[in-house]
Amino acid sequence: MTWLSWLAKGLFSGAIVVAASEIAKKSTIYGAILISIPFMSIMSLILLYNDTKDVEKVADYAEGILWLVIPSLLLFLIIPILLRRNWSFEAAMALGLIVTITAYLISTYLAINYGQTTN
Repeated sequence: MTWLSWLAKGLFSGAIVVAASEIAKKSTIYGAILISIPFMSIMSLILLYNDTKDVEKVADYAEGILWLVIPSLLLFLIIPILLRRNWSFEAAMALGLIVTITAYLISTYLAINYGQTTN
């Protein structure tokens, strides 16, 4: 993969984040819709297939994403609850990240040891 394709991917990824945050300033629901669409997952599935033409690897990768989407939802559950209970943004984000990272570690362990996903 050339540096130009890496740059293009980075610019595309960054553009989505910037667009979502700018849209969220005007409408939080529309910003949330944009950022919740799994652009990065879709793009990486397409690129993995284009690079390898290995449908089994793509299937394993998609399944791995599924296993890890579930614990990522904890972040979006914890942060609004804590913020609405007058926690500071920094404390809410820190606890949300700690819980999410812990859940990722547990989910990764389960996926590797009990799922179809390989490491």
